[in-house]
Amino acid sequence: MNKHSLKFLETLVNTPSPSGHESRGLRVWLDYVNQFADETYSDSYGNCVAVLNKGGGPRLMLAGHADEIGMTVNYIDDQGYVYVRKLGGTNPAITKAQRLTIHSSKGPVTGVVGSVAPHLMKSDNGMSGSTKIQDLFVDIGVNSRKAAEKLIRIGDPITLNDKFEILRDDLVIARAFDNRVGTWAVAETLRLLKTNKAKLNVEVCAVANTMEEVGLFGARQIAYSLHPEVALVMDVTHATDYPTVDKRQHGDIKVGKGPTVTHGNCNHPEVIKRIEQVAKRLKINIQHEAISATSGTDTDAIFWTRGGIPSGLISLPNRYMHSPVEVVSTKDLEQIPQIMAGFAKSIKRGEQFKVKI
Repeated sequence: MNKHSLKFLETLVNTPSPSGHESRGLRVWLDYVNQFADETYSDSYGNCVAVLNKGGGPRLMLAGHADEIGMTVNYIDDQGYVYVRKLGGTNPAITKAQRLTIHSSKGPVTGVVGSVAPHLMKSDNGMSGSTKIQDLFVDIGVNSRKAAEKLIRIGDPITLNDKFEILRDDLVIARAFDNRVGTWAVAETLRLLKTNKAKLNVEVCAVANTMEEVGLFGARQIAYSLHPEVALVMDVTHATDYPTVDKRQHGDIKVGKGPTVTHGNCNHPEVIKRIEQVAKRLKINIQHEAISATSGTDTDAIFWTRGGIPSGLISLPNRYMHSPVEVVSTKDLEQIPQIMAGFAKSIKRGEQFKVKI
């Protein structure tokens, strides 16, 4: 991965963007993608769009969600300890003893999630039972509610403080690859198309949408207003190449063996077929996974909008999802914009993706 693209990725994942509070991360995204787009804009809820080859047809939507899981201030007790609610699928059990930041209108406030020493636990073996979100308390270094309320207020969003690092070779760690890698990939797709002066029939709309982790809301909004004829969605998927994961239940997906395509329901068979053809032409290995009901991604919201938008999901294998130590491969990641760019170039003017009857 070139150094400019890697720096963009690092900046994206290090910029706090909890669900419903994505503005800082979206600003980073817009500043980067603006150099490759004919125009950029945002809607009333912060969904951002970058357009290339404006006026072309059909319209292709490339979507990645800009938000990360987090927490929000829910209650402050008389001693100034802070209690929280989830923003998305936060795991309380791994949130204990973490450093975090409360994003207040007055500025960032550092805190720690309290963790009772095993010596002080009630059980004989020093182990506690299952942790619930309401059991977590945050220490921001004050001794009263009044002191805390001078710094923060109910509803302020919270993110953990873990940062981007290179683990080894092409493997990298961060707290929020889910799904800053999606917004990275659609931006990089525009970069490839623009810098390579690709001849396009389609109008390409790269989208960084909001609030996926709390209900796929941003994708519903922007898919309706954009009304694309075809959509590619990029998200992470569960790598299953580490101990204790049952491949019989969750499939066989490996980090470093290429991106995945998903088969079933929201994934239009002709769109998936085209993705496979493009990947084969580019000599990119892809992995395969199946769904029985929903994908758990923005594809679920996009494909049924306005009577049905032909959609396909391309995913990045991700170890330890929804944790502060998500692990992905940059080699897998940089292949996704190549596939998306190839897909865009393959579409003929006026082409439609329809199920063959």
